[in-house]
This record gives sequence, structure tokens and C-alpha cells, in this order.
Amino acid sequence: MSDILYAFADHVATITLNRPDRKNAFTVAMFDTLGDLLRDAAADREVRCIVLTGSGDAFSAGLDLTEAAGQMDRLDELAFSFDPQRSPAVIIQQLEVPVVAAINGAAAGYAVGMAINADIRVMARTARLVPATKRNLLPESGDTWLLPRLVGWEQAARFYFLGEDMTGEQAFAAGVVSELADDSDAAKARAAELAAQVVAMPPLAIRAAKRLMRAGRTDEYTEHVQRALLQLLPMFRTKDFAEAVAAFFEKREPRFTGE
Repeated sequence: MSDILYAFADHVATITLNRPDRKNAFTVAMFDTLGDLLRDAAADREVRCIVLTGSGDAFSAGLDLTEAAGQMDRLDELAFSFDPQRSPAVIIQQLEVPVVAAINGAAAGYAVGMAINADIRVMARTARLVPATKRNLLPESGDTWLLPRLVGWEQAARFYFLGEDMTGEQAFAAGVVSELADDSDAAKARAAELAAQVVAMPPLAIRAAKRLMRAGRTDEYTEHVQRALLQLLPMFRTKDFAEAVAAFFEKREPRFTGE
């Protein structure tokens, strides 16, 4: 059985970490596989949304420490060969296709950053986020960059410095996730509903909006306004814009094709 499952239906690619006996912990090979699946999904013009989740009652326990312990003699080699562009968390940030995370259970270490790198996050009330610092490790998946921006410095400090797990309720209250679900299955079901809403939107506009949101992190204001205008003008020439106008006047739901 594959350690990562990939399914496609109705313009949604669902990627499921699939080592339930190990709480979906990552092996080294899984990092590369997940990165390839994310990039392949984003390159497929039929894919308009990606859902990321875990099998069983866990999202992911992060790095498989049993495997890692067996590679201590290769630490220098692994460090020098590490390419951040191959990191799934970094890839999620770079994708133009929206990513919805269904945090169906505990997410620890690397998995915390991978989850919060998603664009929209649904979390089970029974789930929790576990800081890598508890294991004398550091979060190398971007969460030390993202989390202080999401919740503020002090809340992030409590997470990392005190080792306080963040429950679903706490994550929702702090703005780490936008929705709570009652349990693991409900989190996955709600993520699928949100993905269907994304799919119903015009895909060219969604991709452009994600590009602009990413650029807005570093753009000056006037530079960003100019960038947005340059992204907007080609939209007027698309079939989807013509369809949006026609649907408005005909008082019906539009049918977007991404053209």
C-alpha cells in the first residue's frame, strides 16, 4: 500500500498521508513523493483545488524519528543536499492552485508547518498542533515564519517555548484555522465542501489572486496596485469573463472552464 494516496474527482485532487500505523509520520522518501504529487497536481489544468489530509485519526506525526535515528551518521550529507525548493511546505506556498488542509488529527513537528502553509484550514476539535521544540527539534517547514504572523509573537512563543500543544479550539480562536469540525471525518467532509466551492469559482482568477496575495507580502503598495492591474487586464479577454457577464444578465450560475 502506498504511503501517500492520490485521488482526483470533480477538479479536486485529494492527497492523503497514509501510514496510519505510524500516525502518518514522514519518511525521507515521502517528502519527495509528496512534493512531486503537489507539483504534478498544480501542473494539471483540470485540477482547481488540492485537499491535503491524513489517514486514520492523525494528520501527521511529522518526521519519522525511528527512521531518522538510523541516519544519524548521514546528518552532514543530508544537510548539504537539502533543497528547500523540494520541501512540500515550500511547494504549497509556491503553488497557484489553492490548497485546503483537513487537519483531521494531531499534527506534530514538520506537519504543523505543512498544514498552516495551506490556504484554507479546517481542523477537528479533537486534533492538536504539537511543536517540534518538544522533541529538541526545530520547525523547518516555514511555521516559525507563518505562525507569528497568524497569531502574534507571544502566542507563537508560548507554542514553541512552553511546548504547549494547540487544541482545535485554541487554533480556531487564534486564527490558525478558519473552521472547526466535530471530528476527523467531519473535518475531511468539510474540506471537500470547501474544495467544491473553490472549484465553482473561475480558476484563472483564483490562480491570479493567489499570485497577488503571495506578491503582496513583499510589494510596496503602489507596486502591488500596478501588478494587480497587469494581472487584471488579460482577464477581460478570457472566455470565463464573457461567461461571467452572460450568466449575470441571464440570471443563472456561470460555468467556468479556465479559458
